Amino acid sequence: MIKIIIAEDQRLLRGALASLLDLEEDIQVVGQASDGAEALELICKLQPNVCLVDIEMPQLSGLDVAEEIQARALPCRVIILTTFARPGYFERAIKADVHGYLLKDEPSDRLAEAIRRVMAGHREISPELIFGSIRDENPLTAREVDILKLAAQGQSAAEIAKALHLSYGTVRNYISEIINKLEARNRIEAVRIAEEKGWI
Repeated sequence: MIKIIIAEDQRLLRGALASLLDLEEDIQVVGQASDGAEALELICKLQPNVCLVDIEMPQLSGLDVAEEIQARALPCRVIILTTFARPGYFERAIKADVHGYLLKDEPSDRLAEAIRRVMAGHREISPELIFGSIRDENPLTAREVDILKLAAQGQSAAEIAKALHLSYGTVRNYISEIINKLEARNRIEAVRIAEEKGWI
């Protein structure tokens, strides 16, 4: 019997997935979580064979959960379910050694089959997600990436200047250049664009 945990913050979808997978003779849903932190707790406690995780959840994302499982060397295979074909997400998933990366709207029999194949040692990735994840060339320099990463953490230009041993004016110039390169309206939008593209 393949023991499964489902981590999905949308209750309706989580319940539907559990009901459909429980109909399979060789699959048993042993736990359900509404966020990433709860999922990790259940994985440690229930020792499932596979965890189906949504990519965007409160507290810890599906990618955070996968990375934590890898770091702790837990014997649980991860299948990420997503509606997003973003290059940054796909790359992080591959680095975190996930076994499956599938679209949420896959038919339930395809999902059950993917779980069985993952248990047999295969990787299951929706072709649409591979093509959607081919990244654009990053126009930012290494220094600009460093600055944008700190901006993403909510640091002000003055704090970034102090952290990187640059003058306030230099950081302001860098931020202005980053906004221009990414064709963003402001630094918040620049951060969002760079994160979605997988550049930071």
